[in-house]
Amino acid sequence: MTKPLVLPDSVDAVIALLATERYVCDRRLATALFLSLKLARPLFLEGEPGVGKTELAKTLAAALNTALLRVQCYEGLDVAQTAYEWNVARQMIEIRLAEAAHSIHGEGDRERLTHSLYSRGMLIERPLLQALTQAQSPVLLIDELDRADEPFDAFLLEVLAENQITIPEFGTVKADAPPITIITSNRTREIHDALKRRCLYHWVDFPDLERELEIVRLKAPGAADRLYVQVVEFVQRMRTLDLFKAPGVAETIDWTNALVALNAIRLDPATVHDTLGVLLKYQDDIVKLQSGDTAKLLDELRARALLD
Repeated sequence: MTKPLVLPDSVDAVIALLATERYVCDRRLATALFLSLKLARPLFLEGEPGVGKTELAKTLAAALNTALLRVQCYEGLDVAQTAYEWNVARQMIEIRLAEAAHSIHGEGDRERLTHSLYSRGMLIERPLLQALTQAQSPVLLIDELDRADEPFDAFLLEVLAENQITIPEFGTVKADAPPITIITSNRTREIHDALKRRCLYHWVDFPDLERELEIVRLKAPGAADRLYVQVVEFVQRMRTLDLFKAPGVAETIDWTNALVALNAIRLDPATVHDTLGVLLKYQDDIVKLQSGDTAKLLDELRARALLD
């Protein structure tokens, strides 16, 4: 028999649990996650891309040693792709076998055949239904919900509020071990209020300099201490510029790893110029930095170093 999950019993325990998987969590986020676990409520995370929303769900599943079930949202997503669909090929085989055996003679036979066609064994389970049928509570990640169409918000209400899915031809499937649900959004559209009311909410912001330094040192080992500081200070200053897409923590980590691969020991204009595509994903932003902002930022960093 599968044992129930042992959940952290305090905010400090949440921070310590995530740290075992090298996730640096600030106290406000840890408090939101602790309350979500304690109150058995979904946690709705909004914030800029690359600040660690998705990574939190993945880390939590690994730390609790439980399954991670992920719904990656996109435009046009529907029930068949996220919850369930009927195994039509198998249903057709059952019908042909019944016809070949001449076993359908009356209303009772037709009812028995219909019942077998829409039995549990005929269901193909997708992540949402899988999350309700696990012996041990999984982590259910509904990722980038803002990319899905608005009607999908309404479909999720039953899952979030009741931990169940109603299948018209079959009945209601209710979770014995409710999932730990984390929903993320990059806020490209507003999520329906009815869905938000069923969740605890937290805005995940960019980390401050000290915490980002801690994250990068953990996730991108091998750099010189001076380079770590320069990279994080440079990225933090970049986020104050008028960019189409400011680099997230994920890009800071990628850039540090790229600089280590190039055997860089400090930032210089040429190295930054050649590696901006690791940090920035839009040509207009790259052009803006290459046209003068890079040199300006490096001068500011050198001036701060002299003052410090």
